[in-house]
Amino acid sequence: MPQLQPETTLMSPLDDKINQHFAGLVVRKDLVKTVKGNAIVPTYVLEYLLGQYCATSDEATIETGIDTVREILRKHYVHRNEAGLVRSTIREKGRHKVIDRISVALNDKSDAYEAEFANLGIKKVIIDSATVKAHPKLLVGGVWCIADVEYLFTEDKAATPWVLASIKPIQLSHFDFDGYVEARKQFSTEEWIDLLIQSVGFNPQMFGKRNKLSQLVRLIPFCERNYNLIELGPKGTGKSHIYSEFSPHGILISGGEVTVPKLFVHNGTGKLGLVGYWDVVAFDEFAGKQKRVDKALVDIMKNYMANKSFSRGVETLGAEASMVFVGNTDHTVPYMLKHSDLFDPLPDKFHDSAFLDRIHSYIPGWEVDVIRGEMFSSGYGFVVDYLAEILRSLRSHDFSDRYKAQFRLSDDISTRDRDGINKTFSGLMKILFPHGEATNAEVEEVLRVAIEGRKRVKDQLLRIDATYPAVRFAYFDSKDTEHLVTTLEEEEYPNAYHRVVNSADASDSAVTAQPPQDSSLQGALPLSPPQPASEAPRAQDTATPRATTALKEQHLVFQENQRGVSFDKLFGPYLAGATRITVTDPYLRLFHQQRNLMELLETISKHCGAEDEVAVHVVTVEDEFNGDRQTENFQKMADACASIGIQFSWEYDKTGTRHDRDITTDHGWKIVLSRGLDVFQRFELNDAFSFTNRMQRHRQCKEFNVTYVRV
Repeated sequence: MPQLQPETTLMSPLDDKINQHFAGLVVRKDLVKTVKGNAIVPTYVLEYLLGQYCATSDEATIETGIDTVREILRKHYVHRNEAGLVRSTIREKGRHKVIDRISVALNDKSDAYEAEFANLGIKKVIIDSATVKAHPKLLVGGVWCIADVEYLFTEDKAATPWVLASIKPIQLSHFDFDGYVEARKQFSTEEWIDLLIQSVGFNPQMFGKRNKLSQLVRLIPFCERNYNLIELGPKGTGKSHIYSEFSPHGILISGGEVTVPKLFVHNGTGKLGLVGYWDVVAFDEFAGKQKRVDKALVDIMKNYMANKSFSRGVETLGAEASMVFVGNTDHTVPYMLKHSDLFDPLPDKFHDSAFLDRIHSYIPGWEVDVIRGEMFSSGYGFVVDYLAEILRSLRSHDFSDRYKAQFRLSDDISTRDRDGINKTFSGLMKILFPHGEATNAEVEEVLRVAIEGRKRVKDQLLRIDATYPAVRFAYFDSKDTEHLVTTLEEEEYPNAYHRVVNSADASDSAVTAQPPQDSSLQGALPLSPPQPASEAPRAQDTATPRATTALKEQHLVFQENQRGVSFDKLFGPYLAGATRITVTDPYLRLFHQQRNLMELLETISKHCGAEDEVAVHVVTVEDEFNGDRQTENFQKMADACASIGIQFSWEYDKTGTRHDRDITTDHGWKIVLSRGLDVFQRFELNDAFSFTNRMQRHRQCKEFNVTYVRV
């Protein structure tokens, strides 16, 4: 049966631009799935091959290249269940090329280096010293390679018949860094972020700005030396993907497999551990209260994370490996804030303030949506091995002072907090602006991300250890105006967030602490420039309009990824008592947008008495491609509304120039909406058993604001 070829897709303007400026260095990301089949091989290995044969936008060349890559994998990739057949092939042919993960160990009895092939299942294959010196990672963890293996039988029972004729690690041999920086200048910041997101393998259209930046923070350990990062969150959000699939310079190990000799040094043999060879050491499944942890390991990790060094007997050794800790949470964020802290899932010995204080940033994994099929990209992105080499070269650069010409950190921030903020800022600046050209607003945005990541660590330390002093995480601009930075969970759950928890009895001895008061910022977005307090009060549950409070004119700002928002809270009290409501929104065309309108009608029905009638009129723009379907859906709404006392009508703005997005009532209120009704991020519309589908308050929001005005 002939192999299925990938569908021909129209390239976006961004894809055209990517191919124009990075010709030969990018690949269409959906090709990885096309060629992978049942091969258990990292993405960077597949993209290395795709980069050799498919790094083009020409469809005919791509199809030919896919056939070539498939043939290479079919002939040379070693599946474990076919290892015997491959060994037989090598014996019969005398020589055969294989793709396998190869590790090397020194046999001190024979004074020789011996290679072991993970899938092929052969051991004690002699490898020369020069090759080992050229590729020292072979000695720890192993490296994916293309190798020529020979079979030479000998009567000597002590000798192995397997001979390693040649070996080529699968990673880029050279790159033009200056060309990379020059090409970066041709992209806007938004285009560059989307290119990087596509390079990681995701469709940027499925993510908001805040989530995109969270994905890019995951890359900082690859470009920043001795960077310590943690991400805890629900299962299935792709926390470990980047560290296992993205780069040949990082290694992902299970948290339960960590030992001092494996990680640092074996005092008996003197063999150096993982931190001496890899740029990034990531610990998967790091969470789990019941896990047994060696106290000595925790102590040596503390020293390494703080001082970049570790001891081997009387000798002190230095290393540059960044450390990443990823794990799953068992409870919701408000539950953890109420009963313990956001480090709650960690084993007890790692739930230690001195250890946690060494972490530079905390990615809120609960904000990252569970990965779904439609989130993967079919656009063009860097061959990941190329980007991995670029990031590695950036480790020798330092961008930590790039904000100091326009901004300064509060004097309240300690040296260790500053180090965490500066390293995160430096890493993200290198990823986004390797050419060094960023506007003041862009620098401020990155600085706020860096401060928020460290603040999340420090705020939890205050709950764990009362000896830590409270810190005001703020910065000052060139006009000496102070801007306070908050975390999103602080905005969403202020009452639980500002509780000091006594670990001896979290349920009974919680003491409420006052949240920090900001002279210039209330509820502004962590990833956006601040707004004055008079313009942007906190947009949290306690501040949303309620029927039990007096209605007032106000302006609310909501952060990207914020939960707890619903039309009932936003609009219900202001719509109650109205007999005529006009909804103006030019974007009620797609199914999810019309569904939002239907949910607004549900809110209106809840706040309208059974004996009352309400006229709801919608003004929108007709969809030029699917106008018939749009009209059909409006008619279905009208039919449904007729039976519950709502008179629903609609009209299309023929001029197509109206951009207003508001709701007006006949009893004196106008609600101005920055995004119209389209305030929720994408979720699975067809999953009847999903709470995000059935209840708005469980959905993540886009960034938006609402203004309530008396008219």
